[in-house]
Amino acid sequence: MLQETLKQEIDQLSESQLRKIADLVVSLKTQAAPLAQGELFWQRATPTERAQNFRAWVSQLPKAHSSLPNEAFDRGNIYD
Repeated sequence: MLQETLKQEIDQLSESQLRKIADLVVSLKTQAAPLAQGELFWQRATPTERAQNFRAWVSQLPKAHSSLPNEAFDRGNIYD
C-alpha cells in the first residue's frame, strides 16, 4: 500500500523535485551499504552513483555568496 501511494506521489513531482528524490535515494543507499572488504564508495560506485552522490553533497552546502571578498581574488593583493 505504501509503495503504491509513493508511486502516485512521485508521478506528480516536478523534474527538480525528482532530482532531489534521486539524490536522497543515492545518499540512503550509500549510508546503508556496508563496505565490502574495505572498499571505498568511489571505488565500487558507478559513475552515475558517484555523480549523484556528489550532487547530494553539493546541495547541502550553504547557498551563501563567496566566502572571500572580491579583493582576495586580485593577484596584486597577494603581496600587500
